[in-house]
Amino acid sequence: MNAPLVTYESRDGVAVITLNRPEKRNAINNEVAQQLRAALDRLNEGKDRAGVLTHAGAHFTGGADIKGPPEDFPGCVPNVGIMMQKPLVAAVGGWVVGGGVVIVQMCDLCVAAEDARFMFPEAKVGFTGAAIAGLAARIPHKVAMELMLTGNEISAERMYQVGLVNRLVTPGLQLDAAMEYARQLADNAPLVISVLRDYVGRVIPKGPSELAAQGRATIQRIRQSADAKEGIASFKEKRKPRFSGK
Repeated sequence: MNAPLVTYESRDGVAVITLNRPEKRNAINNEVAQQLRAALDRLNEGKDRAGVLTHAGAHFTGGADIKGPPEDFPGCVPNVGIMMQKPLVAAVGGWVVGGGVVIVQMCDLCVAAEDARFMFPEAKVGFTGAAIAGLAARIPHKVAMELMLTGNEISAERMYQVGLVNRLVTPGLQLDAAMEYARQLADNAPLVISVLRDYVGRVIPKGPSELAAQGRATIQRIRQSADAKEGIASFKEKRKPRFSGK
């Protein structure tokens, strides 16, 4: 049996979600995207109060798998394709490329190893989903444009200086440091955290691709809901539907 490409481990109220395709620099293909979305759903629906998103191997992710890109990358991005009900801390090292930068920007906090290198190469390869556009609302405009338009790498130190990273640590210690944050979040009042996260989400501007992805995700949830199945069943059976709101 093949090992899961994304693992989920509960640690005293904190979910540790790990990208587990190290031999491919955790490149995101359909399977990784689907398993990451499932793990984020599990965090939302389960008893864990906070989550850490990290990686096996030396690199957080090389971004979308060029040889087999995911059909719906935004669908696995926290707070884009799946609205997170719990706070999420990114713990990254090595390469953080393309969609990996998008995932980091959408997490609530980020701990980075000093060897982390951030790059968004879409302008160099000739295609984009443009979900990165919202980065300009989260870090200084000129730095965001440099990352997006040049495709050059930016160090973890500089990302710390401009505010995308909360804490820099020695390589190998990013998970431990992220767990410190996550345990604090898990111990704090969940209703207060929920309200603050919701209100901040309303304040931060969103790019067109981000809004479109959120709209698609909402419609998809309705299409896959128990109420949608009940509506179809009741029509076929010529009876009044019994909706549950689920």
